[in-house]
Amino acid sequence: MSKPRNNYWLAPVLVIAGVVLVGMAFLLGFVNPVEAAIQLPPEQGPDNTDCLSCHQNPDQTMLFPSREELSITILPAIYGGSAHKNLACQSCHTDISGYPHPENNVELYRYYALQYQDTCKNCHPNQYVEIQDSVHSNLFEQGNLNAPICSDCHDPHSQPVTAKDAEGKPAYTEHAAIANTCGDCHSGIYNQYRQSVHGEGVFVNKNPDVPSCTDCHGVHTIVDPTTAQFRLSSPNMCGDCHTDETIMGKYGLSTDVLSTYVADFHGTTVTLFQKQEPDQMVNMPVCYDCHGIHDIRRSDDPEYGLQIQDNLLVTCQKCHPDATANFPASWLSHYIPSKEKYPLVYYVELVYKILIPTVLGAMVLYVLTDIYRKVMNRRKVKPALVAEVVQQSQPQEAPVPPDVPETPETTDEMAKEE
Repeated sequence: MSKPRNNYWLAPVLVIAGVVLVGMAFLLGFVNPVEAAIQLPPEQGPDNTDCLSCHQNPDQTMLFPSREELSITILPAIYGGSAHKNLACQSCHTDISGYPHPENNVELYRYYALQYQDTCKNCHPNQYVEIQDSVHSNLFEQGNLNAPICSDCHDPHSQPVTAKDAEGKPAYTEHAAIANTCGDCHSGIYNQYRQSVHGEGVFVNKNPDVPSCTDCHGVHTIVDPTTAQFRLSSPNMCGDCHTDETIMGKYGLSTDVLSTYVADFHGTTVTLFQKQEPDQMVNMPVCYDCHGIHDIRRSDDPEYGLQIQDNLLVTCQKCHPDATANFPASWLSHYIPSKEKYPLVYYVELVYKILIPTVLGAMVLYVLTDIYRKVMNRRKVKPALVAEVVQQSQPQEAPVPPDVPETPETTDEMAKEE
């Protein structure tokens, strides 16, 4: 009878395998250890009763030595509709564990807010990493304490859940709220944007095709727009929407804007610098030099629209001060010439497309036939030359005198010679 196997080793192996699998899940981002520890299921809300019993009272403030006041009133209805509704208060306020709360002796409200900056990292590690290379973080590292941090854009107690599109970007329903948030700091730009064709589409028409701030500048990876990299890459950024046939087709706009720009002198130079010298600033115009940045108007706007020749001339004269009224007349407005758009240019171009290949083809045919003729002539001449050379190289025999018939006179002469 065989002896039963001892399987005591199996238990520790399974335990080790489980630990390894869980660790890999944490490392790959499938499970966030902090969220797993502090986030509750939707049906089981956190017990914030003790905190809200005081903080739901209106007009509660926190006074700093700088005489700044911070409202600490948290309304349950607002917090219950926020993205953090399933988090307990102490998930973020880890330094507060009872009442009365420990004293916080920071001088300024800004210092108080900065104390909680790293708290966001616990639940949002990816966004925290992204923001480290942004223009906002760079300004903060340079000593600008007013550079925005997480809580400046996302109120921790009232931040709603952000709707996302299929690509994970904020949905168009968020566009107005995003612009309003950015406008808290960038008020001048915000006012320009509201007056632009894009701002009109967002705030008035609720148009899902119109970009908001984050569509051009990014969400957490906002780069410095004054750098050469941003300038050189901006045509491609504009092209993301303006080469989309589905979007542009709704408004009758050309989708050849990027290809026609790259094909001309301006775009060719910018593209060349982008590929070979991405850190080199170039003075060739990009989209926003002609069309504006945040104050882009409709092309038929009587004051700023570039369909108006007088407005276009003023724009051209920024770089070409000697430009006359005829200068912008040659501009084709990013359209490829066709029978409908610029027919004269289209037919002239068509003639050249036929004429140039025909002329070049005839020249090539002429050269080929000339080469063929010379080759054939050489083939005919070569055998004759070879025969002549061979004949000249052979030794020459002495000529044989012709036979002379014998006569009495010749016989006598021969006898005398003998």
